Amino acid sequence: MTTSTALPEEVAKFSALADQWWDPQGPFRPLHKLNPARLLFIRDRLAAHFGRDVETRMPFKGLTLLDIGCGGGLTAEPMARLGFRVTAIDASEENVGVARVHAERMDLDITYEAATPEQLMARGVKFDAVLALEVVEHVTDVDAFLAASAACVGADGAFVTATLNRTLKSLALGKIAAEYILRWVPAGTHDWRKFVRPSELARGLRRAGLDLQKMEGVHYDVMTDRWRLGPDLDVNYMAYAKKAAA
Repeated sequence: MTTSTALPEEVAKFSALADQWWDPQGPFRPLHKLNPARLLFIRDRLAAHFGRDVETRMPFKGLTLLDIGCGGGLTAEPMARLGFRVTAIDASEENVGVARVHAERMDLDITYEAATPEQLMARGVKFDAVLALEVVEHVTDVDAFLAASAACVGADGAFVTATLNRTLKSLALGKIAAEYILRWVPAGTHDWRKFVRPSELARGLRRAGLDLQKMEGVHYDVMTDRWRLGPDLDVNYMAYAKKAAA
């Protein structure tokens, strides 16, 4: 039997909101606002990793990508448009159903499946690139999740993740302000105790056989109402790693 790091109460929480994934003013509004910065980091890191020119049409054509914890497909769809052959998984059947229908409406060929990285690891499937965005802070065991995710990264492949740091600043901004003051996300969306410090993430990646290459913060610019990349890792941050040499 394959053990899963998916936390049932977390799956249920996001399943209950599944039909609102593509509402830019709904409960997932912060992800819609955050997505341009996330996509910029992913695109640029993967372009450098695979030697692709982002100025060309569908620069990642011929490469495969796995999106773990895909939700409604907010990242899977842009990745498909960039040329990746995308497989996207989520532990929630409801999320996958919404994502599949939306992709069909957009005429995008994305393989969606209600599954966990542990299940894919058991099958031995590999991808050129693997994404796990805003997932690690919702699992039962971060190291086990990273190990299963890393097992899906093929030789010479790349891994990108995004999460929240466990700091007093993130407690104030990423939890209290976001959920109870600004109401950006529903109350109870996050458990601050499960936020992951960069040192913990780096250690987990190393144990999973991935070499950390870059970390970059993602911060909200109140003057422009946009999220931007920068050096501050205190709240939201992203990481890019590559498969360690055998």
